[in-house]
Amino acid sequence: MSRFFLTLSFMMGVVVLLSNFLVQFPINHYGLNKILTYGAFSYPIAFLITDLANRVYGKIIARKIVYIGFVIGISSTLLFSTNFSDLISLRIAIGSGTAFIVAQLLDIQIFDQLRRKKWFIAPLTSSCFGSIVDTFLFFSISFYGTNMPWVTLSFGDLLVKILVALLMLIPFRLFLRVLKAV
Repeated sequence: MSRFFLTLSFMMGVVVLLSNFLVQFPINHYGLNKILTYGAFSYPIAFLITDLANRVYGKIIARKIVYIGFVIGISSTLLFSTNFSDLISLRIAIGSGTAFIVAQLLDIQIFDQLRRKKWFIAPLTSSCFGSIVDTFLFFSISFYGTNMPWVTLSFGDLLVKILVALLMLIPFRLFLRVLKAV
């Protein structure tokens, strides 16, 4: 296994853990507390990791990185940030795991189908579709039937995730250049 593979796998787990923690906190500035959480800013990095793995190694290895990241992220979430006496905390862990695995595997499949298009088409399209699926699965599993304004939070989160997906094209392109030079 290469160092890059291990780094991507570890980073995936860290992003999942960090995002699961941050999604619990709405942004309490400028009236955004009903439409946005801090997790919206960290989670799109998972799509960057998946897309880099897919571009460099292909979809089979990208799936392995997703599975390793899933195990690291979810076990860390359960260990460090899940309050087992709090139903919402448990639902966040379940929602996160379900949304993550479905969205990341969808991202890999879409990216693979578009990989021969212009360099930005595959990562942008796959990240956007993955973000849509992830956002609505996560928020509906985690917060449906609670006092949390999950519908408006999901739309706010999705908007930020798509904007961050656009921004993630910059490091994606830079990493590709560095990797080609190596």
